[in-house]
Amino acid sequence: MTQAAECYTRMESPVGELLLRSRDGALTGLSMSPWKGGTNLDGFRRDDDALAPVVAQLTEYFAGTRTEFDLALAPQGSPFQVEVWRALCEIPYGTTTSYGALASSLGRPDAARAVGLANGSNPIGIIVPCHRVVGSDGSLTGYGGGLHRKRWLLEFEASVRPDAALPLFAHA
Repeated sequence: MTQAAECYTRMESPVGELLLRSRDGALTGLSMSPWKGGTNLDGFRRDDDALAPVVAQLTEYFAGTRTEFDLALAPQGSPFQVEVWRALCEIPYGTTTSYGALASSLGRPDAARAVGLANGSNPIGIIVPCHRVVGSDGSLTGYGGGLHRKRWLLEFEASVRPDAALPLFAHA
């Protein structure tokens, strides 16, 4: 049996330093400083080359030239969490949706709170765009990277694609 190749790199971004983690070539984590839950990298080795495609796509995103990511993702979570994280990837760039609308799109209209908890556990911020989920009244609600980053990401996407940014709940 071969040992899994777990690696990491760090990159600077307009929202601060990002910590990227992968396993066997698939992205498993994107964290923003200060690191939520710490930075336990036991068993990981730094490998900038292995994560260069992720850094390149994030660089393009922050330059406003990439609106979709094309990366192998392997977030670890419960089946429900993974289902929510897949649904997050379907929210179009420059738009938002509510927790309730996302729950309804999953066929679970009474699960807005559970969707919110799964959203908050998203281990691959930005690329799995949990920042695009807002309160039913359009308010910015919790974000693991901090509300200031959520606001920045939403305003940035709206500035890149002003045609897609409105109406607020275009995906609802």
